[in-house]
Amino acid sequence: MKKILMAAAAAVALTVAGQAQAQDIPIAAAGPMTGQLAAFGEQLKRGAEMAVADINAKGGVMGKKLSLKLGDDACDPKQAVAVANQLVKDKVVFVAGHFCSSSSIPASAVYAEEGILQITPASTNPALTEDAAKKGWKHVFRTCGRDDVQGAVAGAYLAEKFKGKKIAILHDKTAYGKGLADETKKALNAKGATEAMYEAYNAGEKDYSALVSKLKGAGIDAIYVGGYHPEAGLIIRQSHEQGYKPQLVSGDALVDAEYGKIAGNASEGTLMTFAPDPRKNPAAKAVVDKFKAAKYDPEGYTLYSYAAIQVWAAAAEKAKSTDPKKVAEEMRKGDWNTVIGKIKYNAKGDIQNPEYVWYIWKGGKYGEM
Repeated sequence: MKKILMAAAAAVALTVAGQAQAQDIPIAAAGPMTGQLAAFGEQLKRGAEMAVADINAKGGVMGKKLSLKLGDDACDPKQAVAVANQLVKDKVVFVAGHFCSSSSIPASAVYAEEGILQITPASTNPALTEDAAKKGWKHVFRTCGRDDVQGAVAGAYLAEKFKGKKIAILHDKTAYGKGLADETKKALNAKGATEAMYEAYNAGEKDYSALVSKLKGAGIDAIYVGGYHPEAGLIIRQSHEQGYKPQLVSGDALVDAEYGKIAGNASEGTLMTFAPDPRKNPAAKAVVDKFKAAKYDPEGYTLYSYAAIQVWAAAAEKAKSTDPKKVAEEMRKGDWNTVIGKIKYNAKGDIQNPEYVWYIWKGGKYGEM
């Protein structure tokens, strides 16, 4: 009889625990948790985990704890769709993701069909929100800027600082890389300058010596790379190995210490655009200190991931609902205080007045100019 009573008690405990877990609010973070861009997946994961822990420590959302699920898309469009479909099965009400524009854009169609709210911390291709707006989707947002703003800053800089010099614009054929390269080209041309070379390269390769030789032979003074840090690091390192030292300029996909490790000494002097360093925002100090106490530097898009969950949680509280439609309506109405500063959204789900500044790599690290 004692064994029977103990078994019954255990069953009751498991049922109660299961009910408690069922009452949690399921949300997700999705990005490249594996693959060559896993460093950025780690940023998104760390930011999301810290945000959820902090929100739960304060009582959760409407008195319920958040339960975080992670999706690994490896920055592959097909895998991103598979991840999105799995998150639908997991009944999440909100996704902080994805990282790559080439993942966020196809995944957004799945979320739209299923009525799931999406806030990307890092996808900067304008098409994500532009296309959503044209289709009448109200569920797509971002906490970062767009490449038509970032490209305008880069193109104007190249036209001014490299006037009379030969400029090459390279891209990796991805939604992010080509999109950013094209916006930069557009801004450069609008300033009356014309690039000496416009070239695509294949992401994921290890040997770019043929491309480097072509750039060197053309006497290119400045290379603008629309793409991610692994390839950019290899291109500039292999350039230096050929005794060729052009100025490398790129965008926000270089905001990870891995770029310095890949490029080595050749990273010195690399220029890139990114938003003002969120780690220096006074509103982020307590969170940054917690990350550093855990021996993690919340660089790049870590705090943007944290902010995405902050905004969603605050809007859900105000809406008194996790219904994506109601939360999205609240998001468009208010001003939201986050670790990256105050966010206000326009009708398309983009942040108003995004800002990009210049960074320079020195000693294997990047800092604002």
